[in-house]
Amino acid sequence: MQDDTHAIWNLQIANHIFNSMADGVFTLDLQGRISSWNSAMERISGYTAAEALGQSCALIQCSRCFGTQCPSGIQKCKIMERKSSEAKECFLQHKDGHDVAIIKNASVVTDGQDEVIGVVETVTDVTELNRARQEAEAAALRLGELHRLNNIIGKSTAMRVVFKAIKAAAASDATVVVQGESGTGKELVASAIHYNSDRKGLPFITVNCSALPANLIESELFGHVKGAYTGATRDRIGRFEEAAGGTVFLDEIAELSPFIQVKLLRVLQEREIERVGESRRRQIDVRILTATHKDLYAQVQAGHFREDLYYRLKVFPIHLPSLRERREDVPILVSHFIKRMNKKTGKNISGATGPAMRLFMDYPWPGNVRELENAIEHAFVLCGRDRIDVLDIPVEIRKAGDSPDGSLPVPPDSPQRPARKKLTKELLLDFLKECDWNKAAVGRRVGLSRPAIYKRMKKWQIPLANPEDD
Repeated sequence: MQDDTHAIWNLQIANHIFNSMADGVFTLDLQGRISSWNSAMERISGYTAAEALGQSCALIQCSRCFGTQCPSGIQKCKIMERKSSEAKECFLQHKDGHDVAIIKNASVVTDGQDEVIGVVETVTDVTELNRARQEAEAAALRLGELHRLNNIIGKSTAMRVVFKAIKAAAASDATVVVQGESGTGKELVASAIHYNSDRKGLPFITVNCSALPANLIESELFGHVKGAYTGATRDRIGRFEEAAGGTVFLDEIAELSPFIQVKLLRVLQEREIERVGESRRRQIDVRILTATHKDLYAQVQAGHFREDLYYRLKVFPIHLPSLRERREDVPILVSHFIKRMNKKTGKNISGATGPAMRLFMDYPWPGNVRELENAIEHAFVLCGRDRIDVLDIPVEIRKAGDSPDGSLPVPPDSPQRPARKKLTKELLLDFLKECDWNKAAVGRRVGLSRPAIYKRMKKWQIPLANPEDD
């Protein structure tokens, strides 16, 4: 009698624990029918235990079950051959029809003799976690809005120096040369200087010196009179006259021919121009901003650029750092471009997953901010979820962090490219031990993304946790 009382007591305690758990738990019998359903599952799914018991697990329509369709019997379900599933973030369908974000795990239950007697599944509601994550990302985006000048975004020390220089340049009328790699946003800097200056209500004229043939750029800049050359059927004003009190931005200034360099020097010295085919001098009132991705001083030393013009242009130089030099700006740039693409496409993507953001942070961005913007646009084409994931990112960015032959990659911008060292199972185990089994830390050590480390661990059957901790 005492044994029966003790057994009943233990059963009551077990039921109390089962129904007090914050996570949803349910079990399936060998026919695939739900045999138990705790209180948390009632709250998460909307189905009471009375409604769930005896039903198939297809009741909750989980979005990431093993098969593409729920099998008709539990023996056909892959959980029976795999014995367990790794925890996955997915969705179940609530009784009222809306999706609930969850983390789901499943494993078979045996009788101690390796005979399967059922399946137990756990469900964690991560709705609040996702909401907090989205709020944090929104806060980060708002923070990014604070660290911007016009359309230039950044909170790094390097960009704060640029912002300070832009404001100083805007307060003066000095000639400015903006130097930086292609894709860093040199035209945005020139635009910010103009629209924060006293000339902001007047024209801002952009001329790409590398896009115009040498025989046309003189006419483009200075204008021409009728009959100046074959095809000149009427008078035409040039960009300097068109600017009329505003700003002329000469992009890729290093591409100008020596002849045009001489004429530009006169503009800077005398503030006057002559149209092609005319000897009359015309006074102009314009501010000149220039930009180049080349080292102008090196061009002077090589004899490709006039030294006197160089010193006229570099009255106020601004260096625009590459994206590699300001990696801490990558997250707010990603958020900015996602927000812009949401407006453009009508999608509602909230951000990037952790592994995707790690790829963005690790990639050297030879094309700088322009390449990052293109990568986000590429991801929007593929992304069908609420967050950009690794497989949505352009393949060249993914490959940069995951060398297919298992060798340790060398950054593309490295001045020295030593022979690559083969990553072996033994070497990976050594790194795991040194980094206390922290995969992200190992990835940084060997130059691979965290997903790439997991991939190799799975390939070489290395346990995810330190076996010595068991």
